[in-house]
Amino acid sequence: MVNFSKNLFWDVDATALDTQEHRRFIIERVLTRGLMTDWWTLIRLYDWETLKAEIVQMRYLDERTLNFCSTLFHIPKTQFRCYNQPQSIQQLWQY
Repeated sequence: MVNFSKNLFWDVDATALDTQEHRRFIIERVLTRGLMTDWWTLIRLYDWETLKAEIVQMRYLDERTLNFCSTLFHIPKTQFRCYNQPQSIQQLWQY
């Protein structure tokens, strides 16, 4: 496994993660919980188009991360899966 911060994969066996098979999981963890050093590692690991393709298909991104990705990749928020199909659990936390 690539040298990401240890705290990113505290709940899984990081040595068992395959960077291609588990790329969406890895990208999501870095985006939502990673440090800048993790971000730089991520963009060395995956090409720009792969990152874009995986991020727009993610089921959940917090609002800040969604705004960041929308701006960074020049993609309207409406094209993100998480924007169009918000998870119901988010509604619970709003009240």
